[in-house]
Amino acid sequence: MKGSLNKSTSFSFVSKVKDYFQLVKFTLSFTVVFSCVICYLLAPNIVYYDLKMIVLLFIAGLLITGSANAINQAAEKDTDALMRRTSKRPIADGRMSVSEGYIFAFLAGLIGVSMMFYFFNLSSALLSAFSLFLYSYIYTPLKKISSLSVIIGGLPGALPCLIGWVAATDLISPFAVVRGTDISNGAGWALFGLQFLWQFPHFWAIAWVSHTDYNRAGFKLLPGGGAPTKITALQSIAYAVMMIPVGILPYFFNISGIISLWIVLVANIFIVIQCIRLYIEMDVNAARRVMFSSYIYLPIVLLALLAYKTH
Repeated sequence: MKGSLNKSTSFSFVSKVKDYFQLVKFTLSFTVVFSCVICYLLAPNIVYYDLKMIVLLFIAGLLITGSANAINQAAEKDTDALMRRTSKRPIADGRMSVSEGYIFAFLAGLIGVSMMFYFFNLSSALLSAFSLFLYSYIYTPLKKISSLSVIIGGLPGALPCLIGWVAATDLISPFAVVRGTDISNGAGWALFGLQFLWQFPHFWAIAWVSHTDYNRAGFKLLPGGGAPTKITALQSIAYAVMMIPVGILPYFFNISGIISLWIVLVANIFIVIQCIRLYIEMDVNAARRVMFSSYIYLPIVLLALLAYKTH
């Protein structure tokens, strides 16, 4: 009897841990924090890698991102239940209460932002809090009102790059110069811009593939708020093309070398080609190619920039 009780308790604990992993969308959060950490390391005043600071930034980032995702799931409990890919999330499935989700979100967000302030600087903490607010309380409800929500959501989606840079430099103004170097702080904004533009072909491809689910839940995520059209594909091409000149800026600002420039350029052209194929073929398979191409794009580009960092 005691053994059965222990097994039951152990199973409950493991199930709860799995639920929290789903609540924070761990894989997505990891990707977001990855870009934050890489951009922190790209700052020219980070001349050696302090493992302690990297781990602290990673934990703080996971807490803040996890907080935003928990608020999102608590707010969208009913719509998540309508969609096949989200119906098994812990709050939507009834395994976790809405209040538990909000309590976790509050504590995680508070601890994460406090860590950014204590271990890094006030500027990065304020940016983190702003990103959390924008994603949770502006983007999340706007998804049912207008497809402009994708533009609004692109801001907190790209801010981790700037947060990582600011955590290292304590500079937000793009016109400042990083202390002890000749590097313009505009470099951090260039990283932000690259990730901001990347999100449009990435997210519209996801919305194309999952259109039936999103439509059932009442989300207006594609351009015009309707079904996938040639306009969706054209706009994906437009944003992918804009990524090409923005991708040159890290080299222009002298934060990474010529080899990374070519890697980023090839990666950007590859995304453009996939978006053009989407325009020509106009089907889910083509959208899926854009989606998976965008998944591999970001780590390749960020790691290339870091591998050939000039300072």
